Amino acid sequence: MRLLAFFGSATWCCSGRLLVRHFSQAARPGGEELSRLPFDDLAPSWRSAGGLELLFGLSPCLLALRAARRRVARLLLQAGRAGLQGERAELLRAAEERGIPILRPRRRKLDALSRYQVHQGVCLEVSPLRPRPWTEAGEARPGDDPQQLWLVLEGLQDPRNLGAVLRSAHFLGVDKVITSRRNSCPLTPVVSKASAGALEVMDVFSTDDLTGFMQAKALQGWLVAGTVGCPGPEIPHSSEIPVISCLEFLWDRPTLLVLGNEGSGLSREVQASCQLLLTILPRRQLPPGLESLNVSVAAGILLHSICSQRKGFPAEGERDQLLQDAPESSATFKEPRVAQHPGLSSGSEKERQNVG
Repeated sequence: MRLLAFFGSATWCCSGRLLVRHFSQAARPGGEELSRLPFDDLAPSWRSAGGLELLFGLSPCLLALRAARRRVARLLLQAGRAGLQGERAELLRAAEERGIPILRPRRRKLDALSRYQVHQGVCLEVSPLRPRPWTEAGEARPGDDPQQLWLVLEGLQDPRNLGAVLRSAHFLGVDKVITSRRNSCPLTPVVSKASAGALEVMDVFSTDDLTGFMQAKALQGWLVAGTVGCPGPEIPHSSEIPVISCLEFLWDRPTLLVLGNEGSGLSREVQASCQLLLTILPRRQLPPGLESLNVSVAAGILLHSICSQRKGFPAEGERDQLLQDAPESSATFKEPRVAQHPGLSSGSEKERQNVG
């Protein structure tokens, strides 16, 4: 028999164990408050209900709470810690402020629930994120800003590749991301984790007619630039589309940068809709099988080569001056901190994964 009892600001749901407790608003998350919560052993066969999914990892969960774009059912916080500090304490406070129930499963249970992903001791039961129709992306026209950059992804299927591409796109200032609805990876928790939570704070759009979308933007005056590996068999001999190194590309008008599938690259239909093809030239002779880069690595190189031309992007001399002005100690070296979105910092990944 399930019993409910209320004591002050705490809610107890008893079936032999404490399942949920809400902290009082005045309580500060820490060792003393957490130590009062007994461990909660969830069944390893537990699954989300009502169309919810399990988001895992510290940055994805924290950014999901900050962005408030998902419905959050519960916070699962790994039991066994004497106290919480930094982002974990902020996560706990944010959940309490929104009235989100907090459960504390042991690590082995959390491992099973997250299917042994690197959860860093934090999971959220949330509603899924889905791409929005590209018609909601807005009708930005060339006259508005000559340096607009939209990233178009055709048929990316690996969630970790997609997440890594989104992280680079967000970091480097891409304005919009458009995906093909067909044969593309959905926006899963694995994508969010691979993006270090960037998925939680950026809009991703999709279309059923990628070539129609590209042709429509070209008619509006946009440059449609596809991407290929080293010039070779993947480019039809009859193709009249110019191929240039990404280092030679001049970004002087709004541009769609189109990346293709991990294995096959751009489809012939999409490639035929491109006005220009960019490539990354290798610096040595490559044996068969090594002629191309992973799509997420290629995306980072291509985006940086384009976005470094953006007005306001620090020039080389300005970057050197910023590094010289950074405070340093003669005894110890401190890595310069670069301003970026909260949760996407470049701290020690090993330290962030150490959950006790």
